[in-house]
Amino acid sequence: RLLRRRWPSHTPPRPNLGLLMCGIVAVLRRSSGRMPPDGARLLDELEQAAGALSGTDQVAGPDVLARAAAQVEDVDALLKGSPGVRALLGDRALFVGVEHHVEQLQLATDRVEAALDANGGALTADLSTVELENVNAALVRLKDAVWAVGHDRLRTARAVADLCGSDLAASAIEAFTSVQVALSALDRLEVRGRDSAGLHLFVHHHGLDLDDPAIARLLDERRDTLFGSRAVRRAGDSLSFVYKAAAEIGELGDNTATLRDAIRDDDLLHLAVAAETARAVVLAHTRWASVGIISEANAHPVNSEVVGRADGPYVIGALNGDVDNYADLEAIERLDVPTEMTTDAKVIPTLVSRRLAAGEDVDEAFRATVASLEGSVAIAASAGARPESILLALRGSGQALNVGLAEDTFVVASEPYGLVEETATYLRMDGETPSDPQRPGATRGQIVTLDAGAAGDLAGIRRFAYDGTEQPAQLSAVTLAGPCP
Repeated sequence: RLLRRRWPSHTPPRPNLGLLMCGIVAVLRRSSGRMPPDGARLLDELEQAAGALSGTDQVAGPDVLARAAAQVEDVDALLKGSPGVRALLGDRALFVGVEHHVEQLQLATDRVEAALDANGGALTADLSTVELENVNAALVRLKDAVWAVGHDRLRTARAVADLCGSDLAASAIEAFTSVQVALSALDRLEVRGRDSAGLHLFVHHHGLDLDDPAIARLLDERRDTLFGSRAVRRAGDSLSFVYKAAAEIGELGDNTATLRDAIRDDDLLHLAVAAETARAVVLAHTRWASVGIISEANAHPVNSEVVGRADGPYVIGALNGDVDNYADLEAIERLDVPTEMTTDAKVIPTLVSRRLAAGEDVDEAFRATVASLEGSVAIAASAGARPESILLALRGSGQALNVGLAEDTFVVASEPYGLVEETATYLRMDGETPSDPQRPGATRGQIVTLDAGAAGDLAGIRRFAYDGTEQPAQLSAVTLAGPCP
């Protein structure tokens, strides 16, 4: 949680420069069964917390601070996810009230912190060293909770409202909440590279008649052969939307601002997520080009289409690291990749598609593909045949992938600071896992498949070694994020 307060979204901690490459983000959400929280209860808890810290010339004791922190943490938890966003967007008085109480709590904690920094005087004279340490610990906890409500929950609601526009249907709020979570994570991960970025949505159960002439015309108009920004594909009964930005020189946040504008203004996407049954899975990427020029065509995610073969099983993918043998694989498999596309990531969805066409199932097609790649890599992919899933692979020690477990949601990020806005609980993948620990030279790497139908629960995670040996995800493997060093 300290990651949030000490490093806001626009100034995250810098990673090890030796690993400075790209960033992967994915968000899978199941429909929430939780009703939006009661606004009166939320405001009452915040008012009580603020009231306990006001009207005194003494430093509040650790019990008072801890109780206030627990109340604000409760509000933060209730305002997370789409139920919280729906509550804030559906009740303007609640939004304004939360904003007001957060301001009061920030002023109160600032007063306490200033008194502690003074290290003496009437405000602290009656506190022992141990009591002062307990006060400081409780104060840090409270400040983190206040930060989360003010800088995460309210900001998320504002951003989702901006993306949704006038469409505040529950399905649209869920879809655009996932988009906002991904964009926020990309903002943090841009320190890993920002020459280009992309965000992809698989929208299924959208309820649109894709054979309707008007819809078919819209799809045809956006069939960019290089899968550039705003390209759309029909993948079975699902729709594949992609938004991209590419610039050799740019400021932090420029790429996500470009993506946000394109998503907000996409009428077809708004139609697709408006249906009550609509569900969206998001895969996003921020790039530090190492193979291939900086361009929209090379920005990830990329899809499986090649020249003369655009109707096979549809797959999209994103890569961190380098596929050292990508040129050999293109030659061996006779992949006719458009000349404008020079990224090594292109072989990943294309090879998965080839294997699907040969009759392999999605999991095996992905496993066999990533096992054929050489180099230290982190990979995320999704297939039109199973759009409610994300497939992840990690090989070597040069990359990282973390699967965050939030309420009804999986958030994947290359670094923990990419997911702590939503959850401090995550499963770290291990790219050095051997398929057979007893056998010298055994293939190393790990594969994880995520199912949106059980998003947020370990039951929605399947984990394998590179040879296909299952490694069930255990609660003991889940990490609780702590402060950054």
